[in-house]
Amino acid sequence: MATETEHIPQIERPPKALWNRILAEPERAPEYIALAAAERFGPQAEEWARLTGVGHSPEELAQVAFRKHVRLARLEGGVLGVGGAITAAPDVVALIWIQSRMVFYIAAAYGYDPRHPMRPAELLALQGVYPTPAEARAALDGMGKPMAWALAEKALASRGTDRLHRRLLKYLAKRMARRYAGRLIPLIGAPLGAIQNGSATKDIGRLAIDYYRPGIGGGPGAGAPG
Repeated sequence: MATETEHIPQIERPPKALWNRILAEPERAPEYIALAAAERFGPQAEEWARLTGVGHSPEELAQVAFRKHVRLARLEGGVLGVGGAITAAPDVVALIWIQSRMVFYIAAAYGYDPRHPMRPAELLALQGVYPTPAEARAALDGMGKPMAWALAEKALASRGTDRLHRRLLKYLAKRMARRYAGRLIPLIGAPLGAIQNGSATKDIGRLAIDYYRPGIGGGPGAGAPG
């Protein structure tokens, strides 16, 4: 059976350009993260599945990705949770970043093309941001334009960082992070962060496994194994 660490690198922090965009337009944070994750993790997941897949079943690979990312999420929660409100927004963004990579890896484990344009849409649906991948894809099709990003980053320069962090946290809490109230309490945030991050990541991972695992419905269809 594949080991949990086999060919899965440590995850890097969300890129600064992404952080600037979501601070400038927090109401679009989930979509920006999904698009950036597709660009960053699609090729990575494809290479991981290619290198690791020989001799292992899709189910084994999916479980490797699941366990690895749950552990990463717990570590992330313990490190960033100690700052309470100061680090709450970065912690939630970092958690979503980890969960995003997990979903791309799980899709690749089951033979789905992690570069397919429906993967970020499925990610948003699994996170509960949109009711269906089709609706998420329609929303994403109106984003990702360089001009829009440039305008967002320009707007960021004229706003206070602390106010932006709080505004971002407000939108994230409203759209996809309802488990995080405890992390706003300084000092006790670390244990709560580790527990909540692990639990939330397990939830997303199980949804992803159920979604991509072959069954009666044959999986999501788009970018399916050939």
